[in-house]
Order: sequence, then structure tokens, then C-alpha cells
Amino acid sequence: MSQFYQKIDQYKSAMLNLGIECDQQLLTAVTKGLGPSIYKVEAEIVSGNCAAELENVKKNFLGKKLGLFDSHKIDNAIKTVISKMGSSNNCRYRAIFYYLLVKELSKEYIYFEEAS
Repeated sequence: MSQFYQKIDQYKSAMLNLGIECDQQLLTAVTKGLGPSIYKVEAEIVSGNCAAELENVKKNFLGKKLGLFDSHKIDNAIKTVISKMGSSNNCRYRAIFYYLLVKELSKEYIYFEEAS
């Protein structure tokens, strides 16, 4: 099994432990979009307590990738995702975090348009 699919299995297991349903096709697409960052421990995790990191998520993922700039909608989605993953959870995998943002904001079509 490739290293990439080992990561997918790791994320699916983490989602199962959190009680989050997994659309494997979407999870795979989101994870693939993260590129080599999934193999770097410090880049693989999202800190929900770091304002600078959350600003980067807003700017680079939600803004550039998903085309969202409504700060109220974005802030609510981030709060919801942090809540779903557990506010005290120190292991919020970026792939799962982004996956949940995509689902929360109903932007799945962006990943499926790219695949076609």
C-alpha cells in the first residue's frame, strides 16, 4: 500500500473515532490537494487555538481554493468544524479539517469538477 493510501486509512480511522461519516472519494480528493504537506508532522495538523494558522486557513484554503470571503460564514464554519473534531483535540488532521469545511460549506462540487 502506498504512503498516500496509508494516510487516507489513518484519516478514515480518525474520523471513525470522532464519529464522523466519511465520503472516501471526497476525503481522497481533499487529501490529494494538500500535496506533500500531509507527510510533514507540523503541517499535517491544524491548531484551532492559533489565530495566525486559522487566518492562513481562511486566506489560502477557504479564499483561494473555495472562493469564500464572507468572514461571518467562514468563522461559523471553522467553529463548527473545531466543535465536530473536539475543541480539546490536539490532533486535528488538516485533511479532515478541510474535508469538514468543504462539507460544511457545501463545496464538494469543486473537487469533483477538478476530477472531470
